[in-house]
Amino acid sequence: MGLFLSRNIVNFLISSLFSSKKIPTNLVPSQIENMVSMVSARTGRYRQRYNKEYRLVVGCIPYRYKDAQKSFSVDNIEVLVISSQKGHAMLFPKGGWENDESMETAASRETFEEAGVTGNIESRLGKWYYKSKSHAKMHEAYMFALRVTKQLENWPEKDIRKREWMSVEKAREVCPHMWMKEALDLLLIRQSEVEQNLDDETPCS
Repeated sequence: MGLFLSRNIVNFLISSLFSSKKIPTNLVPSQIENMVSMVSARTGRYRQRYNKEYRLVVGCIPYRYKDAQKSFSVDNIEVLVISSQKGHAMLFPKGGWENDESMETAASRETFEEAGVTGNIESRLGKWYYKSKSHAKMHEAYMFALRVTKQLENWPEKDIRKREWMSVEKAREVCPHMWMKEALDLLLIRQSEVEQNLDDETPCS
């Protein structure tokens, strides 16, 4: 196959990562997986969704438990933040929702492209409105909780972003966007509720 891989095949392989029809691992050679991880699935904004004057944006708060055997607590959760393209701020991965993908697929894709992680999309945390400093445009943003199951060594934006796992407290300190901090608070509330529901469903011995 050599070094050449057509754009159609690359797009097919990447889109399969975010669809319900997964490609069996044994059918994907390691060199193809590496090439796919380094190619951004989307370029440009010609498929960008808008709601009137608002550009639609989706993203995730990637999280994991320090100790999977322990129950929920703020101290047992780490979240993954990434640097902005210019490196002046740390934030959660997000990007444009395009018209040929679902909201969840777009959120997963953006998280893969910007942060190099994949996992299980969980609850939608909410909707926010904000104005972009770089483009002076209003955005309508939706954020999801994503429990990370795989962290890649190579990903499309590896060379332009840094990523760092950190505590919830530190993430609040370094993230400059109030709406993202609100999304983080909602993630903690949701996880606490899930844990409480599990406790309520546990039969008494």
